[in-house]
Formats: sequence, structure tokens, C-alpha cells
Amino acid sequence: MDLRTHTRAYCDKDNRLAALSYFGTFAVYFGALWLAIVHVDRWYILLPAGVVFAFSAVRLYVLQHDTGHHSLFETRAQNELAGHVLSPFTFAPFEVMKQNHNLHHANVGNLEHRETGEIYTMTLREWQQAGFWKRLQYRLYRNPFILVPLGAAFTYFIRYRWPKNTLEFGVWGVILHNLAIIGMLTLLYAVAGMTGVWVWLVFSFLGGMIGVFLVYLQHNFEDTYWDRRPDLNPQVAALQGSSCLDFGWLFDLAVANITLHDIHHYNARIPSYRLRECHYSLPAELGLRRIGFLEALRALTLKLWDEDKQALVPFPS
Repeated sequence: MDLRTHTRAYCDKDNRLAALSYFGTFAVYFGALWLAIVHVDRWYILLPAGVVFAFSAVRLYVLQHDTGHHSLFETRAQNELAGHVLSPFTFAPFEVMKQNHNLHHANVGNLEHRETGEIYTMTLREWQQAGFWKRLQYRLYRNPFILVPLGAAFTYFIRYRWPKNTLEFGVWGVILHNLAIIGMLTLLYAVAGMTGVWVWLVFSFLGGMIGVFLVYLQHNFEDTYWDRRPDLNPQVAALQGSSCLDFGWLFDLAVANITLHDIHHYNARIPSYRLRECHYSLPAELGLRRIGFLEALRALTLKLWDEDKQALVPFPS
């Protein structure tokens, strides 16, 4: 099978499906937030509504990611507008994050450009040569109880206020983005008071933790792929170096199929609403790995890339 030809068959954008995904997610986002705020004194309503809100926030982030690839709506202008509108709700300034993410795609699996990845990975050889303080810093950084909650708080609430490469890709866009967030929170306070702001903050933080967990798993699993040029194979890096998380169709729906990250990296022009159909239409002989939930949890124990074994491994004893 010609995989490139096969995936191209799923690249057609459909504004009806895009609008359903886009505006439907916004409806769930606002509906769940309203339900959680109104019933803040009823935990049995607050908690499920808050969880739905958190997943809808993740879904908005994924849709913004799609607009950055111009793969959600049919035209470039439609995607650009939709991406900017999403910025205050995803806490990610559109233009800078789009350019940074394109750098990530260009360098996936490249050991010589690990700075373009969302989660930094040290090699086993680098670990063996590192001193005490560098090892301690990396141990803390890769600890899931630090990486997921503190990583979410730092990334979404602090780092994205001035992301890397802002000076290169758009200072005014970031400034306007931050002003839009202030305006959104001011409006929320005017409508729902501090209760509304706290409900939004707590469950936005939960959404951020779900996002960091998924971002970690996208490229951090045992038989992922890293190499150096000229031996680096971009197609292998895309398919083997990116994961397919098999958590069920409902989870895929909740996160706009970002779980199917291998096919996305192979062909970023596939809209999120066609990724699942594309992936599961591929023949079994291609051998694409699907990672279940328990294996995904075990992947959190893998910390270092062993260049000799070509595998992600735990810290040495």
C-alpha cells in the first residue's frame, strides 16, 4: 500500500463538519461552565460538568492546533480567523504557537533539535556524563507528579503569556492575546463573580493537566524514534516516533482525535474529524502500534533515550 496516497484521500476539508466540531465544542464549553457555576454547591453536578468543561477546553486547543495546519476549515483565511478567535480560550497565542508547532513538525525525532519538542528528552549518554545538579533538575522535571500539574500551571498560565520565539513570530499578536484573556476573565467576573472565575480556573487547570499528559504520551513511549542526521528518516520519525493512543472512540471524540498522532505527523493536512477513519482503515500489516491506557501509564516511567538500544528507558539503577 502507498501510505502517502492513502492518507491524501482523507485530506478533504468540509466546512459543515468543521463548523459542527468548532461551534459544537464551544457550545459544550460554555454549557458545561454555566452548569458548573450555577450548581457549584452540588458536587454531583459540579464535578461531572467540570470534567466535561476540561475536556472541551482540551478539544478547543486541538482545534486551534488544526487551524494552525490549515486543516480544519476549507480556506486559509477561515482557519486563520478561527485560530485567532480560539486564542483566549486555549490560552495559546495563535500565530506564535502555530510557528513553534511547525518547527516541532519539521524536527520530530531529531536528536540535534530537541528544543522544538514540547517535552525535553535527555539521552542515556548525556545522563551518564551529567553532574549531580543537572541530574537532579532532570529527575524533577520528568517526575509525572511535577511534570503534569506544575507543567500545566507553568505552561498555560505563565509561559504562554510570552512563548518562545515571540520576538521573531509576533509580539503584537501575543500582547493582544493577553489583553483578550483579561477581557474574557473580566466579563466572566462581571457575569458570575469570583465563583465563576474560580470554577473556570480550577477546571481549566484540570484541562491543562489532561493536555500535558497527552502531549507527553505523543512522543514518549518505549519504542519511539530518535536519530541524528543524516540517518534520520522523517517518515519513520512521523509514524514510529509518534503514538496512537487507543483509549476508545469516546476519548478520541472528547479530544478531537489528537490521540491518533502518528497519522497526523505523517500527514498534517488530514482534518481531525477524518483522522480516526483514516487510521483505522489502514491494513494491519503496516504494524502501526496502538498504546492502551495501562501501557500509557507505564510510559511515564521512561525517562532517557538509549541510542544503542534505540529505546526509551527508565533511569539507571
